[in-house]
Amino acid sequence: MATAGKSDALSASVLVLNRHYVAIHVVGVRRAFGFLLGELAEVIHDEEGAFANYDFETWREISALRRTEKRPEDDWIKAVHFEIQVPRVLRLLFYDRMPRHTIRLSRQAVFARDASRCQYCGRQFPTSQLSLDHVTPRSRGGMSTWENMVCACLKCNIRKGGRTPREAHMTLVRQPVRPRYNPLMALKLQNPKYSSWRTWVNIGMHEDASHDQTLAQRESPQYEEGTLKTA
Repeated sequence: MATAGKSDALSASVLVLNRHYVAIHVVGVRRAFGFLLGELAEVIHDEEGAFANYDFETWREISALRRTEKRPEDDWIKAVHFEIQVPRVLRLLFYDRMPRHTIRLSRQAVFARDASRCQYCGRQFPTSQLSLDHVTPRSRGGMSTWENMVCACLKCNIRKGGRTPREAHMTLVRQPVRPRYNPLMALKLQNPKYSSWRTWVNIGMHEDASHDQTLAQRESPQYEEGTLKTA
């Protein structure tokens, strides 16, 4: 399957449900179509308030009917002989495992929690101009935890250096805390293209389950070399 030119469609995300319709994972478009083509999963699509199930061939036929009614929030992939809509939700046909409700600490998750806003000067920056700062420096025994890590712009991070905020005469915009919900998932749900996820995230992941990348690799050969993609 190929795209016509450079397409943002391949950078989209797809929510994966287990066989019992419980949200367990988020994957990229290539991985999602791999599941479909391998007959390991089916598409779950919102049909005016009701959900319909489609295998790959049926989804391709449905996509052909929708080609003239594309919406701005939809993503499409153009193959050699057909064009197909990127599904938003897949259901695995042979996977029963339940998700682990944990919030995984990562650079991207801290940026999402702090809304890409430097916690010292209060300004928002592109992620390329941001860094992570340990409030209590690691040289002082500070740990890499939600409560000790904040988003900081490069200028403020350099200014603070290996000191505490008090020593550097700097004040935090707000004290860092462990989020109640997965900040990456919460950020994703603000995008209209993922509005259909809300039904499944609310009942399955409760908006706070960041699935460990190694879970699938340990528990199912179907997920070998798979990646958790929530950004």
